[in-house]
Amino acid sequence: MKIRVIGVNLIKFVTVLILVTFGITVLVRLLPGDPVEVLVPFATEEDREQIREELGLNKSIVPFYLGWLGDFVTGDLGEYFSVQGDGTGVPLSSMLAVSIQRSLLLMIYTTLVSLLLAVPLGILMAYRADTRTDRIISNSLFAVASIPNFAIGLGLAFIIGVRLNWLPVIGYVPMSDGLGEHVKSMVLPVVSLSLGLVSTFSRLLRVDTIATLREDFVTMASSKGLSNTWILWRHVLRPSSTTLLTSAALNMGGLIGGAVVIETLFALNGFGMLLAASIAQRQYMAIQSLVALVAIAYMVFNLIVDLLYVVVDPRVASHRGS
Repeated sequence: MKIRVIGVNLIKFVTVLILVTFGITVLVRLLPGDPVEVLVPFATEEDREQIREELGLNKSIVPFYLGWLGDFVTGDLGEYFSVQGDGTGVPLSSMLAVSIQRSLLLMIYTTLVSLLLAVPLGILMAYRADTRTDRIISNSLFAVASIPNFAIGLGLAFIIGVRLNWLPVIGYVPMSDGLGEHVKSMVLPVVSLSLGLVSTFSRLLRVDTIATLREDFVTMASSKGLSNTWILWRHVLRPSSTTLLTSAALNMGGLIGGAVVIETLFALNGFGMLLAASIAQRQYMAIQSLVALVAIAYMVFNLIVDLLYVVVDPRVASHRGS
């Protein structure tokens, strides 16, 4: 049974990857204009033809895609060409070695901070449902969620970074240069991205927790004299977290490319900035590989959540017949 489930997931994985990347191939090849002229505006026609051949732009869509796919599965992500007129390129993998680490840390920090804040708020709102406390917290979170991430980032950068000079406004400090300085460089970007997610996560948890509180096993636990705090955190939180986990996984994937504005604002030079620059400069090979990595990340995060479902709520395993 487990082998069959693994096989089905593997088929889904490959199918989604092919559909997404081939769709990107079609879209970018349909864009008007010659990308080689963007990459090497001052090169001779002979040099341009050579670059077209290196990029596979002299091929039709299907041979181009199959050539890229063959390279991708063997670990060759292609080259990122310099927009300086000389037609030189550097391996995309070397650029990813720097950018993807920064974006991955930003995603992990943002998700952890959001969950650490959202879980107690969601539980509190559910426990105090339809009371003044619930309304104040809900309205406050709704107001925060209506503010764009970049506006929050700009406000934090001006107040905390410029006026108060508590934290650095731009730049990334790796862990190797000191854990304290690394944390300081990530606080403002993480907070800018986390506030909106806290609102989403806490309200999702509130709805599911209210539904769980009406279950018979909660009434039984209460009749045994268990404290409300114990019931909420030991018996109610776990079965109420499935929707929260799904949302967190989807947002983890979305943060890969969606944090480009925050990365630009705080000069983090991460994955999002690299993807945006690749699109602006018509770097076809880079776009293909970067989008494929985003699709893989989405599927991996959702696979992890599927495995966590059984841990969080054992009833899921019985529904699956395991």
